[in-house]
Amino acid sequence: MEGIRVVHVITRIDKGGSAENTLLTAGGLRGMNYDVSVIKGPSHESNMSLPEREAAGKSLSALEAAGVSILTDPDLVRSISPVQDVRSLLRMTSLFQRIRPQIVHTHTSKAGVLGRFAAALARVPIVVHTPHGHVFHGYFAGPETKFFVILERLAARLTDRIIMLTDGERKDHLRFRVGPEEKFITIHSGVGLAPFTPGRIDSVSARKDLGIPPSCPVVGAVGRLTRIKGHRYLLEAANLVLKEKPETRFVILGSGELEDDLKELALALGIENNVIFPGWRPDVAAVLAAFDVFAFPSLNEGMGKAVVEAMAMGLPVVASRIGGIPDLVEEGLNGVLVPTADTCALASSILDMLCDPEKRRCMGQRGKTKASSFGTDSMIEKVDRLYRDLLIAKGITKCS
Repeated sequence: MEGIRVVHVITRIDKGGSAENTLLTAGGLRGMNYDVSVIKGPSHESNMSLPEREAAGKSLSALEAAGVSILTDPDLVRSISPVQDVRSLLRMTSLFQRIRPQIVHTHTSKAGVLGRFAAALARVPIVVHTPHGHVFHGYFAGPETKFFVILERLAARLTDRIIMLTDGERKDHLRFRVGPEEKFITIHSGVGLAPFTPGRIDSVSARKDLGIPPSCPVVGAVGRLTRIKGHRYLLEAANLVLKEKPETRFVILGSGELEDDLKELALALGIENNVIFPGWRPDVAAVLAAFDVFAFPSLNEGMGKAVVEAMAMGLPVVASRIGGIPDLVEEGLNGVLVPTADTCALASSILDMLCDPEKRRCMGQRGKTKASSFGTDSMIEKVDRLYRDLLIAKGITKCS
């Protein structure tokens, strides 16, 4: 496969699921003798804490050391900006014409639209897109959502394959008639599971690090503190749970633009002494080790890397029935699914878990078994096979 040039395009590199998936894919493919480049935006919209920014920088440096070219487009931003968007489109088109990649693989919605149109203008033979979720609900008002659906339909015409992280995400794209069924392929996002081993980190030590007494029940969530992750509903549910089990502690791990707002909401609800905001931390497994129940109240989710990590740690999950989450959480087996933004259902399910240790143990064990199928090697092998099939179909190579 020597000499096959692949360019990945993504707006921002942080420690979120879509960025980590992109970097894992780029690094894994480089190890399989592809010539890989990554075009990224400036990432200043991520509101990353300094530790997260440093960790993202280390990930990029490691990728460069492995032979992947990293290119920054200063105009490739997440928000709509007509002037910057045009500049980014023209810059990427020129870059593709110079690099002459056989494959352009775009990631996330904004980079997906600009990158695919640029690839078409530069006559790149193969275009692949991974949305990592979608913006069809939960992000924008009705008219804006319709606009994005139209853009996705137009961009899909320029795309050879669209990679879905879950079958649930695939069904959503088909329901919104983004493209014909044959354009979609499901490849689960790979998750580096090595650190997430139950028992590797002592629960008592993990709780001590967070200032939680050993005997207190602990409910935790992991994710960027942004509206789409639904943390306000978890805090409202926490208020209800604490009326029944006042010794419970809630841990919300992550950073983001809503951190101050969520702390203010906890204060307004009078539950600030029971809610812990550790910020962003690189050692997610060390925090998960303190949890009894993992909560994931997201309003929209392509897959949910944090859910896989929690499952790998043997935690039962209470999560929203949305997007690709039902592909991970099987109702009654390794967790419970609740309607989005339903505070009462979320609180009721959490209480049910906290009151039944045996249920938690059984669900956690099943989740641990299921999580084992989401490793990175499987994802990279499937992406490689997809690339090979497309290269053969286009007559670019005869390899098998």
